Amino acid sequence: MITDAPRIITSRIEHPDSHTLDRYLATGGYEGLRAALARPPAEIREEVDKASLLGRGGAGFPAGRKWSMLRPAEITYLVINGDESEPATFKDHLLIERDPHQVIEGTIIAAYALGVAQAFIFCRGEFALGLERLTQAVNDAYAHGALGRNIFGSDWSLDLVIHPGAGAYICGEETALLESLEGKRGFPRIKPPYFPAAIGLYGAPTVVNNIETMSNLPWIVRNGGAAFAALGQGSSTGTRLFALSGRVERPGWYELEMSKTTFSDLIMDPSLGGGVKDGRALKAFIPGGVSAPWFGPGHLSLGLDQDAVAKESSMLGSGSVVVMDDTTCVVRAAWRITRFFYRESCGQCTPCREGSGWLEKILRRIEEGAGREADLDLLMDACDNIAPGVSWPPQQTTICVLGPSIPSSIASGIRMFRDEFLLHVKEGGCPMRDAR
Repeated sequence: MITDAPRIITSRIEHPDSHTLDRYLATGGYEGLRAALARPPAEIREEVDKASLLGRGGAGFPAGRKWSMLRPAEITYLVINGDESEPATFKDHLLIERDPHQVIEGTIIAAYALGVAQAFIFCRGEFALGLERLTQAVNDAYAHGALGRNIFGSDWSLDLVIHPGAGAYICGEETALLESLEGKRGFPRIKPPYFPAAIGLYGAPTVVNNIETMSNLPWIVRNGGAAFAALGQGSSTGTRLFALSGRVERPGWYELEMSKTTFSDLIMDPSLGGGVKDGRALKAFIPGGVSAPWFGPGHLSLGLDQDAVAKESSMLGSGSVVVMDDTTCVVRAAWRITRFFYRESCGQCTPCREGSGWLEKILRRIEEGAGREADLDLLMDACDNIAPGVSWPPQQTTICVLGPSIPSSIASGIRMFRDEFLLHVKEGGCPMRDAR
């Protein structure tokens, strides 16, 4: 069901000057910050708890709970993760480029609620236009009095630094991001025992939140956590920005109310995805970024709900929905996804470093027509060594979840379309090569 829920984070994006301070102020910008500064920080934290705002970076950890884990210390930091690198995921890119002041206002509100005096936004270096606009927005915010000393006449001050990353997917993992921010190679840190909230940036307690998560805070402060929680159902509250791509008529971004809206609504409704391209049949879709296990047509009626999707052994993840039609070669799709992870592995852990390469070579062999029937069992065996049981959520054999996520597309492809893999072997090539 498509609801009439308010557009919380994309309300001004249609304006051609949505990235400017003038447009932001004309549409209620920084009113949430002014309201927050008039209240004790504890009340702001309470509103975020009431909102039940799930992190929008992929893991879906409640923002309020993450904030509550921040270890009290003389120096603490807030780091915003804008290293959006998951293939087919472009929601944070949109927010950085089209509404940077909203991201900045949310960051300032979070810093105030946490008692932080220094914040960072770590942005993917390839977002050239987004970085330009975000940097200009920070300069404008300083000039407007929303950043710097004694913000809006209060006794609280904050400095905000924009840090462009070098394009590593692994830096989307929060501890690898912190390592990179410190000037080191982006290697994830071992956790537990120490999470960033206890020992983070420069050894100090640190909260790491996502770009979209921050973008919700101005609305929550202005309208209240209860109003946000009234949207959606259960733990999946509010609206969420989905990046729809693949074989659909109208790929793009869509802000939708969680839980009550279904995958069928997103993909098939004429006002949203518009259906499968050229009227073809839906073959499969990836519900939450290429790390997620695939779904078939039978899952279309499932709501855009974190818990509901998790019960079906997948995830909403990064908010990316990729559609495959009946002309899609699942072997090639799984191979390309695996090749991406192979190239982006940081190399710190053996199962990920070595296993990703083995899987990529076997898939490439099948796709190029030199595969063997035994390769299917070999693929699943290698997947089992990276993520024992090849189930979801995956079992960990590595420091971060990149390695155990690699088997998702392979296992989904083989389990759902085993015959297509066998046809590649039998026919010495892709049976879908003439489908288009």
